[in-house]
Amino acid sequence: MTPDEQLRILMQGAVRVISEDELRLLLEQGRPLRVKLGVDPTAPDIHLGHAVVLRKLRQFQDLGHQAVLIIGDFTAMIGDPSGRSATRPPLTPEEIAANARTYAEQVFKIVRREGSEMRWNSEWLGKLSVEDMIRLASKMTVARMLERDDFRDRFRGGSPISLHELLYPLLQGYDSVAVQADVEIGGTDQTFNLLVGRDLQRDAGQKGQVTMVMPLLEGTDGIRKMSKSLGNHIGVADDPEEMYGKVMSLSDELMDRYDELLGAGAGGRRDGVAKERHPMEAKKSLAGELVTQFHGEEAATRAAQVFEMRHQRRTPHAPPVIRLGAEDDEVWICKLMRDVGFAPSTSEARRLVAQGAVRVDGKRVNVEFRFRRGVNRLLEVGRRRLAEVVFEDRG
Repeated sequence: MTPDEQLRILMQGAVRVISEDELRLLLEQGRPLRVKLGVDPTAPDIHLGHAVVLRKLRQFQDLGHQAVLIIGDFTAMIGDPSGRSATRPPLTPEEIAANARTYAEQVFKIVRREGSEMRWNSEWLGKLSVEDMIRLASKMTVARMLERDDFRDRFRGGSPISLHELLYPLLQGYDSVAVQADVEIGGTDQTFNLLVGRDLQRDAGQKGQVTMVMPLLEGTDGIRKMSKSLGNHIGVADDPEEMYGKVMSLSDELMDRYDELLGAGAGGRRDGVAKERHPMEAKKSLAGELVTQFHGEEAATRAAQVFEMRHQRRTPHAPPVIRLGAEDDEVWICKLMRDVGFAPSTSEARRLVAQGAVRVDGKRVNVEFRFRRGVNRLLEVGRRRLAEVVFEDRG
């Protein structure tokens, strides 16, 4: 593939590239580029917002370039202040280590493990002496730091800015020096940090990295960027039925945005086909694609069936209804399974539940679960036994 053809593909979906001409020159060298993406393990799971930049990294891989994934176990102790209106509470080393293990597992659901270079930035940042930190801090002025929107707004509003937060962009930038990145990818909220890395590389005698800025994905509320702390996220580790259902709950307007950034047509390959389809069909298609990517085709098919049965109960394919007595307030799941023939005995029902073969509303339950009056539930036992559980009305 020619450099111009690669450039056309890589530019798709990017908000800004600094600079396109420099990226073209790098591609014309005909060597694998070192493409850096840094993630701080500040939460146990990654979500579809992370997937936007991870997919771009995978795109570079597919074109023959080297993915350099930085797990920010050292910088996570500070916490990225980008876009925040308050100092982030610090994490313990144990929390960071646990989160980092999860990140590493989930990232490779998108990025190819083979050919990826995964590094922990404690490798080099943990070795910096006080003298090294002073020299690094001398590369940046307070005035330059206050050019960042979040720092400037907090300063003007009288909100505290801790000194360690001012070190964050320098430490992230130093990562680029350590791994000699040719390109770094990040979201729009990372633009300042990416440019710091470019400057530090030049100061160290390296060629400044090309910075590729990707759009931020809005959360399911359609307003704020996707964040687990805001409760508007779709996690890549969500259960298949939960992931499918969350995508189906998106507004039609937000659906176009998700399809553009996450669907098989991300980057323009679908050429607007999604917008020509009925919104419900477009959502089903995207939900199926995402569940397949993270859980497999069989799980996607099952999630679609559960959604259909749960939300389109007036169709001929609606599940049978189990009606509980008007005198009941709650019913133990194992007793119910025995009574309706989903298990020959309560002990067998217990075994099925313990094995994870029983789900209520798409989620596995434990042997203590009870159906309670006031909420209709969808009960699944294995792949073939499905029923809606409802309580009869009282008088």
